[in-house]
Formats: sequence, structure tokens, C-alpha cells
Amino acid sequence: MNLEINPPKQLTGSQLVLATIALGLGSFMNILDISIANVSLPSIAGDFAVSPAQGTWVITSYAVSEAIMLPLTGWLAGRFGDVRQFVISTLLFTLASFLCGASPTFELLILSRVLQGVVGASMVPLSQSLIIKIFPSDKRGAALGIWSLTTIAGPIFGPIIGGWLTDNYVWRYVFFINIPFGVLCAYLVTKTMKGRQSKLVNLPVDKVGLALLTVGVGTLQILLDKGNELDWFSSPFILTLAVISSVTLTVFCIWELGEENPMVNLRLFLNRNLLVSSVCLSIGSFAFYIFVIIGPLWMQTQLGYTPTRAGEVMAVTGALSLFFGPFFGINLARIGAREVATIGFISFGIAAWASGSISSDVSFEHLQFVRLLMGMGIAGFFVPMTAISLSQLHPSQISSATGLTNFLRNMGGSVGTAVGVTLWQNQAASYHAELAQNITNNNFNNYQFASTLTSQGMSVAQSNQYIEVMINSQAYLLSTNKLMITSGLIMICLIPVIWLAKPPFAGGEGGH
Repeated sequence: MNLEINPPKQLTGSQLVLATIALGLGSFMNILDISIANVSLPSIAGDFAVSPAQGTWVITSYAVSEAIMLPLTGWLAGRFGDVRQFVISTLLFTLASFLCGASPTFELLILSRVLQGVVGASMVPLSQSLIIKIFPSDKRGAALGIWSLTTIAGPIFGPIIGGWLTDNYVWRYVFFINIPFGVLCAYLVTKTMKGRQSKLVNLPVDKVGLALLTVGVGTLQILLDKGNELDWFSSPFILTLAVISSVTLTVFCIWELGEENPMVNLRLFLNRNLLVSSVCLSIGSFAFYIFVIIGPLWMQTQLGYTPTRAGEVMAVTGALSLFFGPFFGINLARIGAREVATIGFISFGIAAWASGSISSDVSFEHLQFVRLLMGMGIAGFFVPMTAISLSQLHPSQISSATGLTNFLRNMGGSVGTAVGVTLWQNQAASYHAELAQNITNNNFNNYQFASTLTSQGMSVAQSNQYIEVMINSQAYLLSTNKLMITSGLIMICLIPVIWLAKPPFAGGEGGH
């Protein structure tokens, strides 16, 4: 039992800065590891002589284990203390990163990735709740603005860093890079957060809830990661996973709502602001990940960009968010959380429309320019969502709430990735068939273009192949543009939803 006779003084000056940097670094490391290994999969599969399909388990194993553990953050923080749990998670995550990089076999790499997800899942929600804890209430908006940068920058800069390390060194450095930062993060948090441990709550283990959660979320995450590869519900394996997941998660919700000491406190969703922001976070993350995944995928497969080059385009989004994240956070109380969210949704919509209105001969500079506004949109989305979600909650509920909202954000991103890639490919095939219908000898324009190609020295077979490449390129461009615009429309549709939240919001009495 913790007895706080003399509560610790409010952190100020360099101590507050160091604590904020350390907590933000821990969150950034964890989110970065979701996307940093993606671009290294071909190298990993090649080194271990496994198929590309087997190689994707490097991503799936991490995503599944983390998804299962995220909702347990509140329970773990109560059991071990929030500061202690964060430090232990960070150190174990760092150890698991070393084991990933040093793995001599593919099987050990997968086990190490599972360990990474299990031990590191609480790093992100606890970094969020601890940052709120060390800032005074009138500075909470600024704190949330700073913290939100980790959720924005991770998915954007992950492929850039991963691609650069793989291209210039070896894929193992994708994991080894965590080691110095993990040790530094744990050390700084231990020093700056001394004496700020939350009270321990020794609740019994909800074994039934834990088992249901593990099976339900685990099967759902595998379904999302493997659905496109196995052609979704035409696969008996995917169909079985869908049945198991839906039944198990339904039973889990019923069990947890009736349990006296639930593993996951679903009653928190009775809080109107948490419910509204959770809906917006999950659906908004769905749209955000479509934008983040499909754009670079199109650049690499259709424009011939390297992962690093495609990442440089997307980095513009992250660069502008580095300014707008803290700006919106500092001014959240003055402008209003719902107003900032509305600005973010509109900015995202405009940026998505601009990104979805390009041609196949688009320049590198133009691709960067049309994504510039997205930095404002993403910052204007994550900062107020976080503030609204935690408003009107008791301090003892914040760790549980951040675990739930981060779980929903992750799941929204997983669904967005899975659905986005599937739609991208299916729509491209549909557009390809539609465009190919016009390639006949009866079409004068096609006949004239083919004649021009043959007059320039191409054989009939070569000209047909060239036309096929052009059709394929246009089909994927049309599919990409449609998905970019769709992601923007989804964000715009969330504007009326966020206005259902009730002020005051975290960060002062902002929001009106």
C-alpha cells in the first residue's frame, strides 16, 4: 500500500522538460515499431529463406500481442503502479528489441516480436496518462499537443527510418535502434518521476475476461492482417476466425459488464465524452491509415519510388504537424476543443481531396505540396480527441481510459490498413477492366496511338505491352485517388459527431 504523507512537488523547468521528452520518446519508440519493420520484410524473408507470406508474421505477431494487452493497461497500472509499469515495460521492450535484432532463426524472431507486443503495449497509454499527471491543469492542453506528436510522427517516419537503415546497413538495425533510446527513456523517467507512483490496487485477476479478450482480439487481429492475402471470407480460415472473434468478443463484453472486478472497465464508455472521442478516434484512424498506407504503396509500385523516397513525400505531413501539434495544444482552451477538431477535420478533408486529384505524371515536389496541409489536419484531429476523451474522468480512471482509446485507435488503423489495401487492389482491377474495353481496333484514338508506337520502331507486341502498362498505371491512379478522397469524406462526416461532446474539456474550460 502506498502512503503519500508529503505529495511530491509539481515538476518545473528542466525536470519537467526531461520527463516530457522521456515519456514522449517511449511512446514514439513503441508506435514507430508498428511501421518501421514493414519495409524490411523482403530483406528479413530473404535472410531466413521464408516466403513473403510467412515474412508478414513479423508484423502480425507484434500487432496481435499488442492489441490483446492494450486494454489491460489500467489493470496493470493499478497492480504495479503507473510509473513502475511504464519503466518495466520500456526496459523489457528494449530487451525484446535486442532479441529481435539478434534472432538467429525466423521462429525466434517471431517469438521476440510477440514479447515486444506483450511487454510494450502499455508504454503508449501510460506515457499519455503520465504526461497529463505531471502537468498542471492549465497546461494540460500543451502537454497533450506535445504527446500527440508521437502518434502522428510514428506511422509517417517509421517507413523512412526503416527503409534507410535497411538500404544502408542491415535490417537488424531496425530493432537495435531501440536499445539506446529505451535505456535512456527508462533512466530519465526513473529519475524525474521519483515519488510519483500511483496507489496500488490489488484486484483479483479476472481469468475468464483475460481468456476471452486474448482469443477475441487475437483472432480479430489475425483476420485483419491475413484477410487480404487469403481473399477474405472466401477462405474457410478467415471465416472461422470471424465467427470465433465475433462470438468471443460479444461474450467478453457481457462478462466484463457483469464482473465485479473486470479486467477491462467497459463502464467507462458511459462517460459521454469518452464514448464520442473513442468513436471519432477509431473511425478517424481508419481514414488516417488509408491515407498513410495507400499513398506510399502507390508511389512505390506505380512511380518506382524507393521506400525512402516515398517516405520523404509523407514526411512533409509529419513536419508540419510538429508545429501545429503544440500550437493547437497550447491554444486548446482559448479556441475550444470541438472547434480545433473541426479545423482538423476540414484540413484533413481538403488535403485528402488535393492528394486525390493528381495525374500519373505528378512531380515529387507536387506530391509533397499536396500533403502539406495534412499536417494541420492530423494535429487538429489527435490533440482535441485526446483532450475530450479524458475530460470529466477521475484521475484514477485515466490509465484505463488511455488503454481503451489507444486500443481503439490501433484497431481503427488495422482495419483501415486491411480494408484500404483490399479496396485499392479490387478497385484497380475494376478500373483496369473498364479501361481495357476501349482498347479495340474500332476505337480510332487507340488505333492512331498504336500506329504511332509502331511507326517509332515498336513491334505490335511491344506496343500492346506498352498500352497495357499505361492502362494498369491509370487504373491504380484512379483507385488511389478515389481512396484518398474517401478518407477525407470520412473525416468530414465526423464533424457533427464531435459536437456531441460536452464541455468543459481537459486543458481548462476550453470548448464551448
